[in-house]
Amino acid sequence: MSGSARITWFVGAEAISRFSSFKLRINNKQFSTHGIQSAKMKTKINKHGLRMKKLVSTIGILATTFATSSFAAPHSEEWKKIEQQADGQTVYFHAWGGSQQINHYLHWARKELKSRYNVTLNHVKVTDISETTTRLIAEKAAGKNSGGSVDMVWINGENFKSMKDNQLLFGPFVEGLPNWQYVDKTLPVDVDFSEATEGLEAPWGVGQLVFIHDGEKLDNPPRSYAEMLSYAKAFPNRLTYPRPPEFHGTSFMKSLLIELSHNDPALKKPVAEESFEALTQPLWAYLDEFHKVAWRGGKQFPGGTAESIQLLDDGQIDLAVTFNPNAVFSAQSSGNLAESTKAYAMDAGALSNIHFLAIPWNANANAGAQVVINFLLSPEAQSRKGDINTWGDPSVLDSQYLTGTAKNTQQFKSISEPHPSWQTALEKAWLKRYGN
Repeated sequence: MSGSARITWFVGAEAISRFSSFKLRINNKQFSTHGIQSAKMKTKINKHGLRMKKLVSTIGILATTFATSSFAAPHSEEWKKIEQQADGQTVYFHAWGGSQQINHYLHWARKELKSRYNVTLNHVKVTDISETTTRLIAEKAAGKNSGGSVDMVWINGENFKSMKDNQLLFGPFVEGLPNWQYVDKTLPVDVDFSEATEGLEAPWGVGQLVFIHDGEKLDNPPRSYAEMLSYAKAFPNRLTYPRPPEFHGTSFMKSLLIELSHNDPALKKPVAEESFEALTQPLWAYLDEFHKVAWRGGKQFPGGTAESIQLLDDGQIDLAVTFNPNAVFSAQSSGNLAESTKAYAMDAGALSNIHFLAIPWNANANAGAQVVINFLLSPEAQSRKGDINTWGDPSVLDSQYLTGTAKNTQQFKSISEPHPSWQTALEKAWLKRYGN
């Protein structure tokens, strides 16, 4: 690294370089991490090769178009009726609005849906989908069983369980969608944070908790949370995480607890009040230590992944948190991150889940919502969503139906989510301890 100081950090009596492999000892356990050598591959394509590439691409598109136009016959008549009912409807879609890439993608979907089906998609941007859950519970209590204010929601985890338990969802409807046939059934598309979906929500994409670092400034990032704490102590004010209950911050906590508890089986079950304190004690002990040396002394936290990425790009922190393993490519293409940045997961794996689309029981535009969801599950829409220059969200479709960069999006070894009840319990406990 020419023109840069070689930074060396110490754990115990051993010198550790941020630009070489290192060993450290934490709680009498030795850990090793080897520096990552980035390899730049250069591809040369001659004119004949480029023509062949275009020909193969064209054949792939034609094959996908043919498959899309010939979905299962049993759906056709019933689905035509749904499309007719959807004509002219406006779908109010409640979804997180904190990502410019996602918002741009939904703007594209809005234009396509309007021109193809005369359905208007309105993206109602929310900070936390629990706000929508609260709204729907209020409508249920008021007996508003039709003409609801919400037509479609982007959910998973505790919000799905809450909506399901309170009978706030329409369905089952998923297997009636013509594009359901393209979904990769080897993915856990019928389970949401250990809760059976029962056809009440359609899978939309795959999420994984990963970290982004700049390889030119830090080529051997921490590969476990134990290493992360040692790094934070060696380089104060360089690490942080989003503030819970923001989704990424809570996911960071869950991933940390899984490592500290050695993925205790109790995490797959509803929270038991009598064991919660004992099981989470190592988590709070860790965070107490981490906050002392975190960015802004642990008194201030980023509002989400977008702010984390901005702080990384500004050189204020060394690691940014995201739940999209391909977010680094999207950020690079939009000029928000340097080309030297990379995404990686902890050696144990990445906390992973499927995110879903659902329809409230009292949706005013029920047919329109089904048409929107079916379109968003199409090979065309999933390929665009998975394009690293658009959103880069890993697809839920079998890769044979995808085109472009979506066909080979980056994914890491997965670690399954805890039971949904842990999310709420951890957020409440975090706010009680650190929320002032």
